[in-house]
Amino acid sequence: MIFSELYSAYYQSIAKIIDHILDGETDEKELQKIVDAYAFGESTMTVLPALKSGKWQLICPNMKTPLLHKPSIPLTNLQKRWLKAVSLDPRIRLFDVDFQALDDVEPLFTSEDYYIYDQYSDGDPYEDKSYIQRFRFLLSAIREQIPIKINVKNKHGQNVYGRCIPIRLEYSEKDDKFRLLTKGCRFMRTVNLSRIVSCSPFEFPYDISSPPEQKPYETLTLKITNERNALERVMLHFSHFEKQAEKTDEKHYTVRIRYDISDETELLIRVLSFGPTVQVIDSPRFINLIKSRLRKQQHLLP
Repeated sequence: MIFSELYSAYYQSIAKIIDHILDGETDEKELQKIVDAYAFGESTMTVLPALKSGKWQLICPNMKTPLLHKPSIPLTNLQKRWLKAVSLDPRIRLFDVDFQALDDVEPLFTSEDYYIYDQYSDGDPYEDKSYIQRFRFLLSAIREQIPIKINVKNKHGQNVYGRCIPIRLEYSEKDDKFRLLTKGCRFMRTVNLSRIVSCSPFEFPYDISSPPEQKPYETLTLKITNERNALERVMLHFSHFEKQAEKTDEKHYTVRIRYDISDETELLIRVLSFGPTVQVIDSPRFINLIKSRLRKQQHLLP
């Protein structure tokens, strides 16, 4: 919400329009393209008419502007403090972002102001220089679709070598780890970055234009009884999953979550943590997993 007003789509599109007019470009079709590119679909019917009619007093009927300088949108102190807080996150170092302009800014919050209670403590080594170097190389290889050779230490402590095309990076909030998704190597489709010993470019025949291998997905349907803020907590806990929510009555909601099967164990633990406020009503596979987990827990009881 900090950036929602000053950096909204309308501000951006109108600023671009004024830029073009000050540069002497007044063709309405070109200006309309700016609205299409930077605003919303329905904005084409409102932005230019509001500017031309004088409702928004930034452009005259002759397509001139009384402004003498191109618009600039400086950061507010609140925005700077928020960015400063983000810059303190060790994960931000992976992306080589320069925050020197915020050296004298007080952060809006620090890691001492909150506690993450549902995250494993053995996350990736984000401050390790070798890890950072590998992360940036893989990110560049994904963007440019560069084939790579990779050396991974498996769970038995053995080095495994492979050649593949990197597809994307995923982050697990629960594990606090990044993983690499690949194609072209059947035993290295998903690799934890912390297990990668080395990686480098590699030239080998491969059809890069071919689509990535499809990952197995399932859909989970939950019935939520909105007690003790259950709906809000569910939407927060599953915020990084693709999902749909529907209100069925004043007290109940249906939420459908699409998930990668490799995340199933983590999803199972999260669903069980909500107790009777969340009921699984679809996906026989997931229901059987819950039954199996509950049976194991029952056997452990004295």
